[in-house]
Amino acid sequence: MKNIKLLALVLSAAVLAGCAGMNKSGAGSSASQQTSAATDDAAIVSKIKSALAADADLKDTKIDVTSAQGAVRLKGEIKSLALRRKVDAIVKDVAGVKSVDNQLIVTG
Repeated sequence: MKNIKLLALVLSAAVLAGCAGMNKSGAGSSASQQTSAATDDAAIVSKIKSALAADADLKDTKIDVTSAQGAVRLKGEIKSLALRRKVDAIVKDVAGVKSVDNQLIVTG
């Protein structure tokens, strides 16, 4: 009977130690994932700005680009609906972009 109680105690301690270890490693990977996501978002924004600057029709536009976990938001003014659609298409072609919230206002 003592052996069974001792075995139950040892198993309980092992399970609790394993759970505690999972919490610590989970928190570390969460911080690591957040850092990685922020780096990915910065790269996405950089690629989008470069792609827009490389386009002759869009190089002089002032478009605010933000990204959070691959969800891109565009703000600013654009001269025509055709250019707004062009910006949308360029952004969607950038690797890592999951969605586009195009809030560009057509002024022309």
